[in-house]
Amino acid sequence: MSSLIDTRDADQILTGMRQARLAIGRGDLVVLPTDTVYGVGADAFSPAAVQRLLDAKGRGRQQPPPVLVGSTATLAALVETVPEPVQRLVDAFWPGGLTIVLPSQPSLVWDLGETHGTVAVRMPDHKVALALLEETGPLAVSSANLTGRPAAVDAEGAQGMLGDSVAVYLDAGPATGGVASTIVDATSLVRPGGDDAKVRVLREGAISRDALAGVLGDLLEEPS
Repeated sequence: MSSLIDTRDADQILTGMRQARLAIGRGDLVVLPTDTVYGVGADAFSPAAVQRLLDAKGRGRQQPPPVLVGSTATLAALVETVPEPVQRLVDAFWPGGLTIVLPSQPSLVWDLGETHGTVAVRMPDHKVALALLEETGPLAVSSANLTGRPAAVDAEGAQGMLGDSVAVYLDAGPATGGVASTIVDATSLVRPGGDDAKVRVLREGAISRDALAGVLGDLLEEPS
């Protein structure tokens, strides 16, 4: 049976974090608050746990989950290289609502689904999420909802959809952002593609296109 822990209660937060850490270690799922919406997380390096996450959401392997990290330095360990324009994005928007897609580090042994050699990475701006990530390392995290339904903005909403497929729900009250992260694809800055390498917006969300353009200038691909 799932546990719902109120992390705003000083008497519960240590217990909740311990339960969440142990659940991740067992390969179970945890719902955690972020600065955008609530997410459902699994050990990024456990293929079985990642598959459990996909199954809980009713999602196929063709929709691999992003990976949340607890520090900007962790990005360099997960991707092939961090181009200078991407570093500018990290400096401007992390921690925060920007997910960046890059070619993944070839030496990593993991299976997030049909990623085609890429990984989507974000550092959330939420103290509970960051505290958990510090203890667990990178987590595969997708929005806490069933596929096709709106992302949960509170723990109760997530529990109503995901039920006992999740071992621990970390409740931090309503999500303050409530808007999913913006996703950008920067793979063309790394993989050979001539002089037309651009950063492409895959989904506009918490970070506006104008804000991205203010950092990237002409490197931001024009909307189609």
